[in-house]
Parts: sequence; C-alpha cells; structure tokens
Amino acid sequence: MGRAAELLGVTPGFLRGLDAAKLFVPQRSTGGHRRYSRYQLRLAQRARDLVDQGTALEAACRIIVLEDQLAEAQRINTQLQQRINQNAERN
Repeated sequence: MGRAAELLGVTPGFLRGLDAAKLFVPQRSTGGHRRYSRYQLRLAQRARDLVDQGTALEAACRIIVLEDQLAEAQRINTQLQQRINQNAERN
C-alpha cells in the first residue's frame, strides 16, 4: 500500500478510504498486504483528481462508478447497433 500511495501522491489512509467506500477491493498478498492492479491505481488517481477539485470522497467514488457504468453501457450499445446494421445489410 505504501508504494501505491507514493506513486499516486496520496496517503495510505486515502487508499483505505477508497476501499471502505467500495470503489474497489484490492487483492491481498499472503502476508495480508493490499495489492493494487493498474486499473485500480487508475481509479484511485481519478478519485484523487476529483477530491483535489473539492468533491467529497464518497461522492467521487460514486461518480467514478457511474462513469464506468455509462462507458460500459455505451460500449454494449455500440456493439448492438453494429449487429443491427450488419443484419440490415444482409436482408
């Protein structure tokens, strides 16, 4: 956790706050230390940016979750639209 906090320029407490807010759940090493994926570090950086802009931590986490849900919905919508277009071309 210390190295991740150092990379992001945050405190370990900030990362624990993201875990408590359920933005993500880090993996644990055999020794019980938190281990963060690159994706989780990107989420933590997004949260830090929002908090630095004055957004409360809980609100920042919610915003990130909603942004990710929207991006996934848009990706699915694009795929479905492509299938519709392909089927229309075949008929």
